[in-house]
Amino acid sequence: MDQGFVLFGIIIIGVVGMIILISKFKWHPFIAMLVAAYFIGMTSGLGVNRTIDVIRAGFGGILGNIGIVIASWTIIGIILEKSGAALTMANFILGIVGNKRAALTMSLSGYITGIPVFCDSGFVVLSPINRALAKKSGVSLAVMATALSSGLYATHCLVPPTPGPIFIAGALEADLGLMILVGLVVTIPIMLAGYFYATKVTSRYQINPGDTADLDDLLQQYGQLPSVLRSFAPILTPIILIALKSVSDFPTRPFGEGFIREFFNFIGNPITALLLGVGLAITLIPKKEKPNTFNWISDGIIHSASILVITGAGGSLGEVLRTLPIADVLRDSLLSYNLGLLIPFIIAVLLKTAMGASTVAMIITATMMAPIMIPLGYTSAIAKVLMGLSIGAGSMVVSHANDSYFWVVSQFSDMDKTTAYKCQTGVTLVQGVVAITTIMILGAIFI
Repeated sequence: MDQGFVLFGIIIIGVVGMIILISKFKWHPFIAMLVAAYFIGMTSGLGVNRTIDVIRAGFGGILGNIGIVIASWTIIGIILEKSGAALTMANFILGIVGNKRAALTMSLSGYITGIPVFCDSGFVVLSPINRALAKKSGVSLAVMATALSSGLYATHCLVPPTPGPIFIAGALEADLGLMILVGLVVTIPIMLAGYFYATKVTSRYQINPGDTADLDDLLQQYGQLPSVLRSFAPILTPIILIALKSVSDFPTRPFGEGFIREFFNFIGNPITALLLGVGLAITLIPKKEKPNTFNWISDGIIHSASILVITGAGGSLGEVLRTLPIADVLRDSLLSYNLGLLIPFIIAVLLKTAMGASTVAMIITATMMAPIMIPLGYTSAIAKVLMGLSIGAGSMVVSHANDSYFWVVSQFSDMDKTTAYKCQTGVTLVQGVVAITTIMILGAIFI
């Protein structure tokens, strides 16, 4: 029997078994991915000691690259939530967009908040202001909830340093600054698609926000909120610095080869930039809570622990796959179909739909794609970024009953299950299709 066929069969069995352990038997992805890594390594001929060494190297390697970034970004997100800075940003956007476009306000608020904050947490944090705006504007809560959830989802799945996209960038060795910039561009039509779906499709479902606090009362409950500039600073500063580092590394060397370039390489390094972001976020902690600064930061670290171990396990699985001659096995078949950017999209769609977790789908797909990037010809900076974004696009399709985000959106928006399928599941399908279409167009132009 052809050895390539046997190897491919082992990988399929390992991945399918991992999916079953996570989705049916409710195993934690950390354990399931490590079990899959052991199974694939040992049955493919790596041997016990070699398999263990590869798993250890993969776990430490990926966390060495992005562990500090994930922990720092999570701390920033927690402080933005607890300090009321997220509400400040939403209120600022409302002032620009106006009460008549309340749904657009929530789409934009979600779009920004989804960069540092997990979409589940972001929806919970912004849910009170979402209800207040629904009451004030008379717009159905179904519309407002769909607009908010889709705005959060767009950047959560596609823009680093959110954990899923940051893992993709690390696994594919994509330029982080370029992935942020392109991701922000790509997510604009995705966010707008969610907004138009909310206003044109979900408007037929009337959900009354009920007896909820007025917007002014809600803002007063938080007391003295941070200023707009201070609220945005922990998000925008790291993104700008990371982007500037990418610009300084362009082949044309726009900042030269001297001190300025070295300065941006230091200050724009993701670790440095995110630690500066943490420092700016700490200034948001109210005076009365300053004695609890340690606890606030600890909450962020604890919150990041789960995603860090999942990320590490994903690195272990990826290193096992990278060690095997998987590229030789898949090269001819994948190139003959000429699927290009559709390959990671389809894999991520299958994993997301089966398991429900977008981040896990991104991690597994990225580990599978990393060894075959060169055979597929995706070696340029923009090609790696678009390949990574296609993984993020696939991880959007679709949010349904096995996804915790589905239940957060439905329960905090008074949706029954049927309505939630039409609103939340429907909008994530539309967003995923718009995402891969946009990415394919960019691929046709730049690759």
